[in-house]
Amino acid sequence: MTYETTTAPNGKLVDVHRPAPAPAAGPVPTVLLWHGTGPDERDVLRPLATAVAALGALVLVPDWRSDEPDRGRAHLLASLEYARARAASFGGDGERMVLAGWSAGAPAALGVALHPEVAGGWRPSAVVGIASRYDVPARTTGTPPLTDLAAGTPGVPVPVPVALVHGTADALMDPAHSRAARDALMAHRWPVLSEEIPGADHAGAIMTEYDPARGRCRPSEDERVRAAGELTARTIARAAGLPAA
Repeated sequence: MTYETTTAPNGKLVDVHRPAPAPAAGPVPTVLLWHGTGPDERDVLRPLATAVAALGALVLVPDWRSDEPDRGRAHLLASLEYARARAASFGGDGERMVLAGWSAGAPAALGVALHPEVAGGWRPSAVVGIASRYDVPARTTGTPPLTDLAAGTPGVPVPVPVALVHGTADALMDPAHSRAARDALMAHRWPVLSEEIPGADHAGAIMTEYDPARGRCRPSEDERVRAAGELTARTIARAAGLPAA
């Protein structure tokens, strides 16, 4: 695997995690992975992105800022445009791409699937939501995904597959939020996979632990936490069509 940092046209940094060269020719699956509300925290997702790349996907992790007047909408959508335009240059598929997000990044990703017009009609091949809630406005659309589902999705002729991952010990975002989203998606006939990670907290679902001194998450050396994050990585890899063990 290789790792590098690039700069998008809007000046935001993007981490590019490439998998080891595959024996077969052709683009590898691409995952665009969005962090949570902490401003410019792409590094928080580095352990998870590395694990997903090890399973065979190109993973792009952009910075974005939730404290912008638009709550991060422009940064998120610009990163999507950048990923679609540049994935091929990194060996990935820019059109068949999984949108994944942790915490506030999760409803932002699902929002694009529910409102493809925000991306010029483009739709992700799948969505993966990690440790979040979906009854609050998505940063990409301004409306809560659960409200959109209840209102119907006439602009989405074929529902997008969705995977929801949540730790059972998440005290910041109760796992009940993902269960509610699962039930709502199933009620509207969206293909949905729900994974609960026993004992994992909000940070543990992405192979990290919260560091109060720094006010942010950092990579965890705890084998139990790393094992929890590996389940999340495998879920993302499966959503991308990769054979995840």
